[in-house]
Amino acid sequence: MTHINAEMQACVEECLRCYSVCVSTAMDHCLEMGGAHVEKQHFTLMMACAEMCRTSAHFMLLASPHHRHTCAECAEICTECADDCERIGDMQACVDACRRCAESCRIMSS
Repeated sequence: MTHINAEMQACVEECLRCYSVCVSTAMDHCLEMGGAHVEKQHFTLMMACAEMCRTSAHFMLLASPHHRHTCAECAEICTECADDCERIGDMQACVDACRRCAESCRIMSS
């Protein structure tokens, strides 16, 4: 039986934290702020980022060898989401969570 190592467990935690931060920022902050925060491209990106983080965490928890693929995509989407949240502004917690998750997923995808 394959168990996940400490590095993978840390990545699972970063992914789940990013998932939580993206969803709560979108629902509690972006919907309240309106304007650029709820433009389709940005809001869709935040939801895609959250879902990809959750999926990557799931694949790692399953100890699936396919986690490398999900983590590679997760790193890419998290980086894009962080950049977009930074561009719009006033979402530093989301930017930070996405950047940490992207870095952790980059390591797990290699």
